[in-house]
Amino acid sequence: MAENTTAVAPRERQTPARYDRRSSTDPFTMLERFAEDVNNVFDDFGMGRSWFGPRLGRNSSTSQWRAAADMWAPAIEVSHRDNELLVRADLPGMKRDDVCVDVTDDNITISGKREQEQETERGGIYRSERSYGSFCRTIPLPEGAMADQAKATFKDGVLEVRMPAPDQTTRGRRLEIQEPAESKK
Repeated sequence: MAENTTAVAPRERQTPARYDRRSSTDPFTMLERFAEDVNNVFDDFGMGRSWFGPRLGRNSSTSQWRAAADMWAPAIEVSHRDNELLVRADLPGMKRDDVCVDVTDDNITISGKREQEQETERGGIYRSERSYGSFCRTIPLPEGAMADQAKATFKDGVLEVRMPAPDQTTRGRRLEIQEPAESKK
C-alpha cells in the first residue's frame, strides 16, 4: 500500500496573512472606504472634514464631545391648545439677540449662533473651554395657522412662538370591511 504524505512548510518560512480592508467584499467596508477616499479628495483641495462637519462611524477620530457640539440642535416642542399653535425651543445659554425667527405662511424657521466660553483657574491650573456652533430648525405650519399674527417671546433660554390656529379637526367614521360577494357563473 502506498503511503500518503503531505509536505508542510517549516513554520519560520510561513508569513502571516495580512488583512487588507481595501480588498474586503463586505459592502459596509466598501462604502466606508469610498467615503474615506472622497474625504481625501476634499482634503487635497483644502476642504476637509471640518468643512462639512464631523464624520461619525466606526473609525471616526472625532471625539464624542466635539461631535455633539458641532451637531447641536435645540429641542423643539410643538403643541396646539385652545385654537393657538405654540412652538417652544430650548436654547440654554443663549441670549435673545443670538436667535432669529422667520415666519412664512408655510413654516417657522428658528436659527441662531451659539458661542460659549468658560474660563476657570484653580490651584494654579488655568482651564478654558469654547463651544461654537450654529443651528437652523424649520417647523411646518398646519393649514389655517395665521402666521401674520405670530408673536415671539424669549425668557430664561426658552423661545416661545404663538399664533392663532383654529382647530381644523376633520370628522370621519370607521368603515366596516366586508368580504366581496361571490360572483355566480
